[in-house]
Amino acid sequence: MDHSSNGIGNDESELYHAQLHLYKHIYSFISSMALKSAVELGIADVIHNHGKPMTLTELASSLKLHPSKINVLYRFMRLLTHNGLFAKTTAIKKKTGGDQEEEEETTYALTPPSKLLVRGASTCLASLAGGVAVIQVAMDADSQMFKLALKDCKHVFEGLESLVDVGGGTGVVAKLIHEVFPDIKYTVLDQPQVVGNLTGNKYLNFVGGDMFKSIPQADAVLLKWVLHDWNDELCLKILKNSKEAISGKGKDGKVIIIDMSIDETSDDRDLTELQLNFDMVMLTLFNGKEREKKEWEKLIYDAGFSSYKITPIWGFKSLIEVYP
Repeated sequence: MDHSSNGIGNDESELYHAQLHLYKHIYSFISSMALKSAVELGIADVIHNHGKPMTLTELASSLKLHPSKINVLYRFMRLLTHNGLFAKTTAIKKKTGGDQEEEEETTYALTPPSKLLVRGASTCLASLAGGVAVIQVAMDADSQMFKLALKDCKHVFEGLESLVDVGGGTGVVAKLIHEVFPDIKYTVLDQPQVVGNLTGNKYLNFVGGDMFKSIPQADAVLLKWVLHDWNDELCLKILKNSKEAISGKGKDGKVIIIDMSIDETSDDRDLTELQLNFDMVMLTLFNGKEREKKEWEKLIYDAGFSSYKITPIWGFKSLIEVYP
């Protein structure tokens, strides 16, 4: 709506847009709650299992909703569709009967974001969106997305004979890298309660330990989504231990960091907003932080490394290669 064309002055227009901006953020939690409810209801699963777009009546029936709730479901799906979680199409359908009257039929289909909510898929993020995920489940779900990014950073792992994945959990990432580089010997370091009951094999070894004390020796150390959990002081300990772990490889060793690198000058405001929201999550839950390039640079040089390279990958994260 163009308020300037209705005789509203600049001051009034500015006030209108300021109010709109505030209301948008005040009520943004509604969209998060709607997403959580959609996951709990399993709407993405129902449409996926149906095999084709569903009408509102079909969707209500599959969700076992009372017919009186169809209008509520319509309003609910209207918000989810507006937010890009589902796609709505309208087609003309002939009524059954002799008069052959036509009517509009609306159906709902999955979109790329809601396909990530289909349970059983390797890239399923329903546990995150549903708000009920434990940390390890969430990390495993996110790690599956690494497979999509691996093709863009294969060069990072070429030539390595050994790799230690610090905080590697159940070994999801190590197994994904193994599919591409089967000759690398992998060690997953995590807390004893995480890896204590896990069994390795000839290429994968699980080690229970403390990354703040020591990290097993290897050609390279992988720190995927680890450092943002910790403040600068503790990150320095991890990085210094990582540097010691690759010391046997000389100048050919490396530390591979996968984390965010915030760029407030980016033209992609949605990306920056997501990163800044993550920063608030890390601040409130872990006393950690998402870092800007200058903060990464200071940490890396303070830990005794000589050089680094930051490459944006994987949507909102970056690949940071660090050299002794």
